[in-house]
Formats: sequence, C-alpha cells, structure tokens
Amino acid sequence: MAPALQFHIEATCPVTGARAGTLHTPHGAIPTPVFMPVGTQATVKGLTQRQLADDLDARIILGNTYHLYLRPGHESIDKLGGLHRFMNWDRALLTDSGGFQAFSLSQLTKVSDDGVLFSSHLNGDRHLFTPESTVDTQLAFGSDICMVLDECLPYPSSHEHSRVSMERTLRWAQRSFDHFRARTAGEPRRQHRANPLPQALFPIVQGSMYPDLRSECARRLVELDAEGYAVGGLSVGEPRALSMEMTEATVPHLPATCPRYVMGVGTPEELPEYVARGVDMMDCVMPSRNARNGCLFTTNGKLIIKHARYKEDSRPVDESCSCYTCSHYSRAYLRHLFMSGEILYSTLATLHNLARYLDIMRAIRQAIVLGTFPRFLDSVRSQPVEDPS
Repeated sequence: MAPALQFHIEATCPVTGARAGTLHTPHGAIPTPVFMPVGTQATVKGLTQRQLADDLDARIILGNTYHLYLRPGHESIDKLGGLHRFMNWDRALLTDSGGFQAFSLSQLTKVSDDGVLFSSHLNGDRHLFTPESTVDTQLAFGSDICMVLDECLPYPSSHEHSRVSMERTLRWAQRSFDHFRARTAGEPRRQHRANPLPQALFPIVQGSMYPDLRSECARRLVELDAEGYAVGGLSVGEPRALSMEMTEATVPHLPATCPRYVMGVGTPEELPEYVARGVDMMDCVMPSRNARNGCLFTTNGKLIIKHARYKEDSRPVDESCSCYTCSHYSRAYLRHLFMSGEILYSTLATLHNLARYLDIMRAIRQAIVLGTFPRFLDSVRSQPVEDPS
C-alpha cells in the first residue's frame, strides 16, 4: 500500500531543533510548521471555505468525528461523496477520533477496554466508540489524516491511573492500526467515489503529566510505523509550563522523518515555543473562539474590543496586519458590531485572528529557513501579552 503522505524537511534550526518542511497530502502540499484552523462541524465558525482558501490560504483544517458522527452522520457524509465534497473543501482535512469530546461533553461516559460508551449531548442516545468504529467513521469521511481513539485524562491524575490509561491507549492504537490496515490493504478505497484517495492514520501519545509515561508511550507507539504521530492530553487544565515539559519529554522519542502534531495548542506566543521543541503541526479553537468573545490578537498582544476606549478609534485592529479586516475596518466599527450582537463581527474578528496565527507560522517558517529562528524566538518572548493602546 502506497503511503498517503510524504514529509520532507527543508531546514532545521541547529540551536533548537525547529524544523521547516513540506507535508504532501492527496489534497495538496502543506508548508510546515503549520497551524490548522478548527472546523468542528465541517465549518470554521463564521467563515466560508472561500475565505479560508483565498483570504487566509489555509492548507489544512480540522473536522471533529464526535460531532459529525452524531450529526449528520458518517453514512450520510459518505453517500454525499465524503467530507471534502460535503463541505466544498478541496484542500487537506484532518479529523480527530472524537474521544476527547465523548469524555468532555457527556456526563454519562463509561470507559472500558472495549471503547467509550457515551450519551449524545444532543438527545441523550447512547453510543459506543471503539478503536475500530472510529477508524470506520473517518474512512467514510475520507479524511486525509485520521486519528486513533485514545483516552484523555483530566488534570491532575495519579501516576497509577495514568499508567492504566496509557496502556489502554496503546492497546487501542494497535487495534486501530490492525483494523485500518485490514480495511485499506490491496484495494482502492471507497470505489464508489469519483476520486478515491489514500488516507493516513496517526497514533496519539498519552501519559498525563508524567515524563516517564510520555516517553514510554512514544517509544512504544513508534513500533506501529505510522506516517505521523500526535501528542494528546495537553490543555486539560495544567500549567502551561507543564504542557511544554510534556512536549519536551515526548517529541525526541518520535521519528525525525515523520510529522509531529501537538493537539489543542496554543496561544500566539506559545506557537514558536512548540516549534522550538520540534513540533510540526498544531491546532486550537482559541483564535476563532476568542474572536467571537471579543478578544483579538495583535502584534502588541491581546485587544479586548468591548473596551470603551475603542468607541471612536479609527485605527485598524493591528496596523501591521494586512488581512481583509484590518485593511477595511476600524476598531470603532468592530466594537459597534460586537456591542450590537451583529453576526458580521464574528466573521471579521475570526478572519483577523486566524490571519494572525497563520502569519505567525509563516514568519516562524521563514526564520527557520533563513537561520534566524533563535533571534525570532527571543523577539516573541519580549513582546507584550496585552495590547496597551
């Protein structure tokens, strides 16, 4: 079976180990390191796919297996030609396994070696996610990159509980890969579609906040010989320094020839910190969620648009930003939209915040290629967190 992905590293920072590369997928090439906008329910809230492609040049976005499994259902998406066609997105797609949402959204979740039994947050119906069923669901979606089912623990969790959970995650990963390879070996995938394409499956490193468990889990997952690897179980309430520590404990044990994906991170100032630790892929709902809640990210830090001082401020959100929002609208107008509850605010704010994130990633990549990444990292560390204007 031919690999679904090809990953080429073009430059490495000799000081930090940060990498600049290109990830080739069936739906196009992705310059790395990359931040992936989150499109939970087959949409990045507030934006059209044309804005994502034309205005932001987003090369890959995420969908959520839990939400799409419940509504409209993977069978319906499969009948409609897969997730790309369903949402009119011709670039790369990654879908997570839905395990985190099953844990976090349901008050009635039972985890066993079989899988995750949970109640739908929509109507209370009971469902079972198994390592095999989540693979089948993502194969039906046609995602370029699929994720295995893993168990994500809250913070804090005991070492004993975390080891039991890690061992379960490892067993689930093996079952996921056995099923995935049996389903995809030998024959073209999804033969009823006009353009069946190969898919990749990533395992996920767990181990809570214990470096010994993290490193052990990573070393054992490498035996699966996957096309890429993810680090999960972060951003669950732990101090940010601990998130970085767990990344440092994990990434060195993952293959240097494969893309490394840290799930659910981070703030603008954290993006280069993760890249400095050898990370190639990141995602987070923060830019879109914060935008809708009135928090805009600028080169001078966070700007809270509801503040009265912006009522007659004719400046753009960020005078050094060239996004559509900053090129056409003032802080005063955005504040008016936000205070009035207008839908347009969410669109313009989300567009800006995602532009800010993607611009940061492009600047990081350029700095790695030019050999100036350590200086870039120092400059980011000296920037303010809050916009003083």
